[in-house]
Amino acid sequence: MEIPFNHRQSAHCETGVLANLLGHHGLNISESMVFGIGSGLFFGYFPFIRINRLPLTAYRVRTGGIMKRAVKRLGVSLAWEKFRSPEKAMTVLDRKLLDAVPVGCRTGAYWLSYFPRRYRFHFNMHNLVVFGKQNGSYLISDPVFPEPVYCPHDDLMKARFARGPMPPKGRMYYVTHVPSHPDLTGAVRQGIKEVCRTMLKAPGPFLGVKGIRYLAKNVETWPQKMGAREASLRLGQVIRMQEEIGTGGGGFRFIYAAFLQEAAGLLNDDHLQRLSDRMTEVGDLWPAFALVGSRICTQLADARELGQHLLVDAAGKEGVVRIGAHVVERQHGDAADDGFGGCCIRCRRRRRTCRGSRGALRTSSPGMRGRSQPS
Repeated sequence: MEIPFNHRQSAHCETGVLANLLGHHGLNISESMVFGIGSGLFFGYFPFIRINRLPLTAYRVRTGGIMKRAVKRLGVSLAWEKFRSPEKAMTVLDRKLLDAVPVGCRTGAYWLSYFPRRYRFHFNMHNLVVFGKQNGSYLISDPVFPEPVYCPHDDLMKARFARGPMPPKGRMYYVTHVPSHPDLTGAVRQGIKEVCRTMLKAPGPFLGVKGIRYLAKNVETWPQKMGAREASLRLGQVIRMQEEIGTGGGGFRFIYAAFLQEAAGLLNDDHLQRLSDRMTEVGDLWPAFALVGSRICTQLADARELGQHLLVDAAGKEGVVRIGAHVVERQHGDAADDGFGGCCIRCRRRRRTCRGSRGALRTSSPGMRGRSQPS
């Protein structure tokens, strides 16, 4: 039993699985477009939330958030099911396959036997598509792999009911409706608008561009405050979440740059193309941060090089891109009018109108002084 299904390898499991499922139902969009429409880009440094005893660093919105927003904005219907009984979960999966319905599953990556053992780690939010079954093994489209793979029944069942943080609980999902003419333009604008709001206006010091600056300020002090070993563990966790957990490199910044490039063609907007180029530059800064960070972990570099230069520069450039995208939203008339016209970001925070030129957005953020973006 095998459902005709077009497998495409991708950088990130959640966006890759949704793009493949939508393609199966006739809506052919890229992984980066799903990521952008779902407002996936984010930054948060949470010293009070621990994963494996280390502070959490997030470069994307919470797991499941991209999929939820993307299907809503595209007008797609997605059915979700979860189970208490592993046997029942596998029975329902088999029934859907007999109905020729490819099924997305949330799993614990460590228990998927087709992963090479050296690459396995405990992560309970890994997404994949099951689209067939032969001789007791399931045929799987896993975005991590270039070709479809097989997984034995018992191993897939164990992965679907893995224990630990954020257990999948047998969750599965499948597409029930795709509109014949989805509003891609509107979905793209909504996606850009929400990322701008999240990265520029999120409350507190830990989120968005402010969160990057918070990390930049604190990473320099880690060796003195907690010793070389703990500082190296924390820094290694930041880098791992940035480069290794299905981000496409650069903490999802390259994927978002690809989205902006596609959006520029869809909206026929050259300014979005320039913002895509700037976001690619931002993406280059994050791997540079990872490289210097790895040298610090091996005591070949100084932590001040991370905070004072790379992270502050990344924060400044990300702010420029978000402000520019916000301006594009206003040009297309889709952004909600917050009553401040073209006044500067600083005045937006103070909730008053700027006396300066209403023809430019300005900021006094590090790395952005003297620059303006046309509105």
